[in-house]
Amino acid sequence: MSKKGRLIVITGPSGVGKTTLIKKLLNNYKNDIIFSISYTSRSARKDEANGIDYYFISKKEFENRIKDNRFLEYALVHDNYYGTDKNQVEEVLLSGKDCILDIDVQGGLNLMSKNINAIYIFIAPPSITILRERLLKRYTDTIDVIEKRVMNAEEELKEKDNYHYIILNDNIDKAYNELKTIIFNK
Repeated sequence: MSKKGRLIVITGPSGVGKTTLIKKLLNNYKNDIIFSISYTSRSARKDEANGIDYYFISKKEFENRIKDNRFLEYALVHDNYYGTDKNQVEEVLLSGKDCILDIDVQGGLNLMSKNINAIYIFIAPPSITILRERLLKRYTDTIDVIEKRVMNAEEELKEKDNYHYIILNDNIDKAYNELKTIIFNK
């Protein structure tokens, strides 16, 4: 019988660099790690594609999936639903590969509360000021949305000590090396 893969949960405030770190990891370890594509009820950004970045579905369809117990975890964040499909994760783990989740802090805490066995990693910004600057430089959200994300980040940072590991993303290469070491002991 083949060994089961590990669940790796990467979380942190919006704009902290989770996606950049995960893409780098997936490029270098594509034979070892599979990315679990989350579902969301929000609209796609101009550079996002359905089935690659997220599965974009309506709020109604998302709520139907909640009723059908199809999510390992889900959360309402920034007025939109985000969730992880149970079957998708289980298929990856049973294949013997590691499954990586890029989820918000609320989703990570949700998994912990269900005693889901995983490696829980929190990516933290150097400061709230730098986080705000990063969000502004993305040019993907209005000022109101950015301010809401920054306010949420201040609350989310209070949860970082609940995670197995905290990586301070003040330098992307340094943060990536820490992430790689945590996952592969390399």
